[in-house]
Amino acid sequence: MDTPETRDPLDGWARGEHTADGVAHTTYRKGTGPGVVMIHELPGLTPECIRFGEEIVARGHTVVMPVLFGEAGAPASGKAFRGAVRDLCVSREFHAFALRRTSPVAGWLRSLARDLHDELGGPGVGAVGMCFTGGFALAMLADAPIAAPVLAQPSTPFPLGRRRAADLGLGADDVAAVRAKVAGGCQVLGVRYAGDRAVGTRFETLRRALGESFLTVEPPGAKHSTLTAHRDDGAVERVLDFFDEKLGVAGGQTP
Repeated sequence: MDTPETRDPLDGWARGEHTADGVAHTTYRKGTGPGVVMIHELPGLTPECIRFGEEIVARGHTVVMPVLFGEAGAPASGKAFRGAVRDLCVSREFHAFALRRTSPVAGWLRSLARDLHDELGGPGVGAVGMCFTGGFALAMLADAPIAAPVLAQPSTPFPLGRRRAADLGLGADDVAAVRAKVAGGCQVLGVRYAGDRAVGTRFETLRRALGESFLTVEPPGAKHSTLTAHRDDGAVERVLDFFDEKLGVAGGQTP
């Protein structure tokens, strides 16, 4: 008999694959209702990330979780972190240190969001990135039908020095596109612990760039993973409510 310790955290999720511009990544999908792309954090699609995905599903959404690095379903460990960081630093899909440049993986994520929206319809797709991928939801907003972008502790480029700490990880054209969508009525939700140094000064940059359309949840403390390993229940609830509000799930009830 399975126990919580032995059960595969991906049980019930449909495994698939999405290909764009010759790049393929595995995906896991579950639920019904408007689409949400949930992008895992370092070191990969951990059980804590999957648990958060389950919560989004339970609120009446179709959740697609791409596997961009790491082993899907494996728990976080020192070895997993070291392996993921090593792979990311040499990958052509990600810019871990570059200033004012959008990571190429954004094109793949935009394609995934477009396909999901074409299939499911509605006002748009939700997107949430966390930690290393925190800024990817903003990159998706620049050129995909994203109606509910959530940036959870965005940490790239790695905040080494003042300029990197403030950088959004976007090229100039994408920054302009994000500003245009925000001017058209889209709001962006940012979540972080108030003392999280990994986020650098990006929230200040976002406030200057997006004004009152940049909404924030900033619980006290210096922990990091607001929605998963260092979960703050208030932050999780605010993100779920944001998806309900922007994607049209009345009352947050599972259909």
